[in-house]
Amino acid sequence: MNPKALTHDQLRAAPKVVLHEHLDGGLRPQTLIEIADEIGHELPATEPGALADWFFESADSGTLARYLETFDHTIAVLQRAEDCFRVASEAAQDLAADGVVYAELRYAPEQQLRGGLSLEEVVEATLAGFEEGERLAAQAGNPIQARTILCGMRHADRTLEIAKLAVAYRDKGVVGFDIAGGEIGNPAEAHVAAFEHLRRENMPFTIHAGESSGPESIWGAVAVCGANRIGHGVQLIKDIDLTGDGAKLSNLAHYIRDRRIALEVCPSSNLQTEGAESIETHPIKELYDLGFRVTVNNDNRLMSRTHTSREFQLLSETFGWGWAEVKRCTENAVKASFLHHPERRRILEEVVRPAYAALEASA
Repeated sequence: MNPKALTHDQLRAAPKVVLHEHLDGGLRPQTLIEIADEIGHELPATEPGALADWFFESADSGTLARYLETFDHTIAVLQRAEDCFRVASEAAQDLAADGVVYAELRYAPEQQLRGGLSLEEVVEATLAGFEEGERLAAQAGNPIQARTILCGMRHADRTLEIAKLAVAYRDKGVVGFDIAGGEIGNPAEAHVAAFEHLRRENMPFTIHAGESSGPESIWGAVAVCGANRIGHGVQLIKDIDLTGDGAKLSNLAHYIRDRRIALEVCPSSNLQTEGAESIETHPIKELYDLGFRVTVNNDNRLMSRTHTSREFQLLSETFGWGWAEVKRCTENAVKASFLHHPERRRILEEVVRPAYAALEASA
C-alpha cells in the first residue's frame, strides 16, 4: 500500500461526481429486506450483513452474466411506486453522504412494470424520490443534484420506446439515455433506430460498451450509433499498442481521445466481471496517462460493496494518485455530464475547483 495514499476520510470530504451508477445496483440491504418481506419475495438471506455478503460474493463470480443475475432480487422490490420513490431517495442521500455533489443514476423502467405500473408512473415516482433525497441530503449538510438516465435493455425490443420516454421527460430530471444488459451478442448497432431518434431530438446518450466485449463493441457504439460517452470502455486498451517507446493508438482510440468522448470507468465492477484481472493491471492508469477523458464511477454499490471514495482510495493506494488526479477525473465527469453548459460551469467554478484548490494547498 502506498503510504502517501489519500485516506478514505480525506476523499469522502472532497466533492465528487458520478456518471455511471445503476439505481437497482445500489439498494441498502435493510431496504431490500423490508420491501421483500412486504411483497413476499424470498431473498437468499434476511440479515443485512449476510445479504450484503451474498450480493458481493455472487457478483464476484468473474462473469458479467452471473453478475447480472443478482439484479433479479433488486428489480423484484422495485415494482411499486412507493418503493421506486424510497430507493431513489435513499440512493441520493447515500451518495451525498459520501461527498458526491452531482450524480446521474440510470435504470431500466421497462423492468419495473410487473406490479401494474406504467412506464410514466415508474419515472415519475423515481424522479420524486430523487427530489426528496436531494432535500433530505441538503438538510443533512450534504447537497447533491441527482439526475436520471433511462436505460433500454439491449436484449429486448423496447429501446426506441424508452428513448422517446427519455425525451418526454427531458428537463424534468431525465438528462440522457443508455442501453444496458448483457453486451455479448447484443450489439448497440441493433438499436440504431433509438439512437437516430435521440439525435434528431438533440438528446444526449451513453452506451455500455467495451466492458465484456472488445474494441469492436466500442466502435459500434461510437461510429454507428454516435454515443456521447462510453459506459466502461476499458477494452479500448486492446486498441492501443504500449509495447514500444510511445503508445500507438488505433483510429478509434484517437477519435475517442480527440473528441473527448468520456469513459465511464468502474474499477471494482470491472474486476468482478473480468474487465480487468486485478486493480494493479486495470487499464485506467494507462488511459488516464494517455489523456483520455477518464471518469471514476461505482456502477453498482451493493454488488461491488463500494462507493466513490473507496474507488478513488483504491486508485490512490495502487497508482499513487493524489489530489491532482482525483480533481482531473472529477472535472472530467462534470464536463462530460449531461447537464446544460451553465450548470456544468456552476458546479466546476463554485463547487469543484474551490474545494480542490483548498485540498491541494493543505496537502
